[in-house]
Amino acid sequence: VQLQASGGGLVQAGGSLRLSCAASGRTFSRSAMGWFRQAPGKEREFVAAITWSGDSTYYADSVKGRFTISRDNAKNTLYLQMNSLKAEDTAVYYCAAKDGVVGQYVYWGQGTQVTVSS
Repeated sequence: VQLQASGGGLVQAGGSLRLSCAASGRTFSRSAMGWFRQAPGKEREFVAAITWSGDSTYYADSVKGRFTISRDNAKNTLYLQMNSLKAEDTAVYYCAAKDGVVGQYVYWGQGTQVTVSS
């Protein structure tokens, strides 16, 4: 089972990036999924989450209104559209999946670096 995150890079403040997380080895179409991030010297923090059906989404206050989480279960892929990026969004972004609808995140991707220059 593997989660492969991609789409990170260097962008100027105010710009946009779209992260993708491709899952392989099993289907996650019945699993809740999410994005987390970890900045240098800081703890990993929650960014956004989405239910298995995509009907409900949840966001950290710091990204609400700027980031959008979505998924394509047919492609077994999770996305994070990031707009109006700020320097404080700089971090390694990780995708994660639960084993089902509820419970802990047990599957983690390797992370993709997002750097926002001010």
